Amino acid sequence: MKTLLLGILILLMQSPVFAKTTYLTAAHLIDVKNGKTIKSPLVVIENDKIIKVVSQGEITIPNNAEHIDLAGQTLLPGLMDMHVHLTSDANLHGYKRLAVSLPRSALYGVNSAKATLMAGVTTVRNVGAPGFADVALRDAINDGDIVGPRMYVSGPSLGITGGHCDNNLLPVEYQAKGQGVADGPWQVRAKVRENIKYGADVIKFCATGGVLSKGTKVGAQQYSQEEMDALVAEAKLRGLVTAAHAHGNDGIKAAIKAGVSSIEHASFLDDEAIALAKKHGTYFSMDIYTTEYILGEGEKAGILQESLDKERTVGARQRESFTQAVKAGVKMVFGSDAGVYPHGDNPKQLSRMVRFGMTAMQALQAATINAATLLNKQHMIGSIEVGKQADIIAVKGDPLADISTLESVTMVMKNGVVYKNE
Repeated sequence: MKTLLLGILILLMQSPVFAKTTYLTAAHLIDVKNGKTIKSPLVVIENDKIIKVVSQGEITIPNNAEHIDLAGQTLLPGLMDMHVHLTSDANLHGYKRLAVSLPRSALYGVNSAKATLMAGVTTVRNVGAPGFADVALRDAINDGDIVGPRMYVSGPSLGITGGHCDNNLLPVEYQAKGQGVADGPWQVRAKVRENIKYGADVIKFCATGGVLSKGTKVGAQQYSQEEMDALVAEAKLRGLVTAAHAHGNDGIKAAIKAGVSSIEHASFLDDEAIALAKKHGTYFSMDIYTTEYILGEGEKAGILQESLDKERTVGARQRESFTQAVKAGVKMVFGSDAGVYPHGDNPKQLSRMVRFGMTAMQALQAATINAATLLNKQHMIGSIEVGKQADIIAVKGDPLADISTLESVTMVMKNGVVYKNE
């Protein structure tokens, strides 16, 4: 009898009678999917899902209901940053990072995850973390142990021996090697399988040299076409999204031909690379704010002189490439490279995206519905629509008139839970 009563009680608790319903009102709502603004919206949330999006007055809000009234403010879907390193400290670069243990970097990720969420970023793609620290961070957030954004994670980035994703700081007697180093088609396939085994749901690899690595030419191709083909094919067998760190044209084109989902950085673009991206539907994720931090604060943080010199060459050219890509209509997502600069400052890039060619709506779409589509999660997140997760933020004023308002988010809701409401 007790067992029967317990079963009935559980069924009742799971029924709509016990569902938590929240009513959210504001002055405006940005419909990023259709590119328009809705006046006087009313959003009804049941537990973690959006169940209604109507105009105020269409339905009556019960007297005893939980009602969050954000008068004079604008609602938007939670921002989505497709290029972060939550376990990296922006104050520790170059040789300073050699003193950071894996447990310490994971602990740092706890603070950076919270700072990221409080900035209005409710979903991130973490593209590179030694020791699968990002997997542990993602799982801790999902289990409710800590506060942070929804995470899609890569684990260690794949790369060639001596490449951007290797550890090139120490001399030969230390035999230091990046955890994701793999050479040759079968080795890269094995490394993809290993990353998936230990929890990665994204595969990130280095197709060219980089700014912040020692001894690499920033634009030079690293993985061969054959290696990239094998790597992306293996990831696709398992249904995973892929991301290629690629600054130079040869590496960008090879990664696109291999079928990569997104190109990270995309600094030195030519017309052929842009045309290939459009043909294949490849997304560009271009971190055009980081140059300001690297050149302004980088030396103090330990960034090598070699890297500072490379950034002086890359930064301006990348912004030119960004403008070219936007004009050409390449698919774009928001990717900040937070971790190179402080976590929580992610939205500062949005104003640069507008300054260098996007409309405010395009920038918002890059940081919401486009990012969701890249992740193949557009049915679940990326816009304020019925049936989607209740990831909603609010700002004072109109972000379409002044995109920098998103640098001061007043309300943050993820999965129907309010984490910030000023």
